[in-house]
Amino acid sequence: MRPVRKAVLPVAGLGTRVLPGAKNTPKEMLNVVDRPILSYIVAEGRAAGIEHFVFVTGRGKEAIENYFDHHPEMESQLEAKGKTDILADIRAELPKPGEMSFVRQMAPLGLGHAVWCARDVIGDEPFAVMLPDMLMHAKVPALRQAVEAYETVGGNIVVVEPAPEGEAHKYGIVALDGHEGRLNRMTGMVEKPPKGTEPSNLFISGRYILQPEVFKLLGDQQKGAGGEIQLTDAMARLMAIENFHALEYDGVTYDCGDKIGLLRANVAFALQREDLGAAARKAITDLLG
Repeated sequence: MRPVRKAVLPVAGLGTRVLPGAKNTPKEMLNVVDRPILSYIVAEGRAAGIEHFVFVTGRGKEAIENYFDHHPEMESQLEAKGKTDILADIRAELPKPGEMSFVRQMAPLGLGHAVWCARDVIGDEPFAVMLPDMLMHAKVPALRQAVEAYETVGGNIVVVEPAPEGEAHKYGIVALDGHEGRLNRMTGMVEKPPKGTEPSNLFISGRYILQPEVFKLLGDQQKGAGGEIQLTDAMARLMAIENFHALEYDGVTYDCGDKIGLLRANVAFALQREDLGAAARKAITDLLG
């Protein structure tokens, strides 16, 4: 079984749900407490053994490359002022040589097209997809859970979780061949099914492990829901020849592409911090009266 060494991070989206905040700052670079969303996503990938991150970027996303690069003036000032803890924190996020690649999605043709843009960097090996607006908090990082499932059953892994009651029609939903435990074989998936036709209440929550054969299918995939090339459509076709399993991961997801989801993430992550938790709780309590 080939290991999962690479991850695709589609970061070309405009972030319309969090405008005007994402007008000049990529939505993936909006802060959760004291660092951008993308910082948490990369940390999750590293904890899962990812060695190479492929960012699929678009126009106006230069801040992402700049974040994962040296800032000589800032580093010199921090060093001169003796702020070594902050300096070490900043440098810890810098990539190793060859750890990150950046490719451009020239037109907003959908998630499937964004993943397809990474095909030459990924090559002929299994890879992860990490949606960077879905911040997943778990004792064992979500992608690590997916990799462990992959090492057990192979094939393709889709991380899922229960949709809010009555809202399954808003998501990509999976169909299962039985439901026992957290890891189950998939028999189908559908993007935003009409209300009342959902095959389950489990939605695809933003982490995947896919076999490279999906690239060939994405190359000729027709437009689907929303007039875009949908990754779920190509995955459904791949399911005809490859095994797929859905993993109900153990954790909590915050949709940071949504204003309230971003707010929830800030509150939750602040409360969990050893250095900020008590002060954050007092501030929230004070605000609530």
